[in-house]
Amino acid sequence: MVLQFRETIRVILLDIEGTTTPIEFVSEVLFPYARKQVKGFLEKYLSSEEVRSDIQGLWEQHEADIRQNPDDLPFWQGGLSDRELEPIVGYIHWLSDQDRKSPALKSLQGKIWKVGYQSGELQGQIYADVPPAFREWVQQKKDICIFSSGSILAQKLLFKSTTSGDLTQLIRSYFDTTTGPKKEGRSYHRIAAELNLVTSEIMFVSDVIEELDAARSADLQTVLCVRPGRERPGNPEHPVIHTFDELFRRNRKSELHPSGASGE
Repeated sequence: MVLQFRETIRVILLDIEGTTTPIEFVSEVLFPYARKQVKGFLEKYLSSEEVRSDIQGLWEQHEADIRQNPDDLPFWQGGLSDRELEPIVGYIHWLSDQDRKSPALKSLQGKIWKVGYQSGELQGQIYADVPPAFREWVQQKKDICIFSSGSILAQKLLFKSTTSGDLTQLIRSYFDTTTGPKKEGRSYHRIAAELNLVTSEIMFVSDVIEELDAARSADLQTVLCVRPGRERPGNPEHPVIHTFDELFRRNRKSELHPSGASGE
């Protein structure tokens, strides 16, 4: 079966982890870096209004978590003094271990990673097919947007510092958890509204079935990205690609095969 691209597609909306960027970069480089650096970062930047805003957001999240599961949480009475750092750090580590998509946590992590990128300790990692695909899509008059659980700051830092150079000039817009959860259809309606488009004009590419299901429920065209070395889900209901080479090559032909085969 061949799935025809909608001729109305104007935006290619991309997930990051497992789609443009190896999962290992996030799980084995970015997260451990933020975890290791968080205490020293807070000691240095606690007086920053933006950092204090993140801490306030974390405190509000902590209060909500206490109401739901008080026995499982690290102790934290609140406060923003240096003496309160240990409980704050403990709660941040707990959220990270739970893989929570807390906007305040993501915002704080982005600020920590910014320091790492600026010092040269971090450099954005992307798959080799991403830069040529981006350029191909721009030539085809398609806008590129990003939707990730990481903060918008973290997204921009990653694409600005790749080994292929600064790719941010090729990206129109960025969206994060402040827009809404990636597994809820209403988030994709909000993205379309912000882009001044109807949802049918957007194609979403991700490696997560639940995200694609949510996007499809909002009438986005969806594509499952299964990168080499990753297990493909059995009989996915979304068309499958393994690299962006397939996607932009097929886009010129206006066809895509759910099997991932070229059909040539």
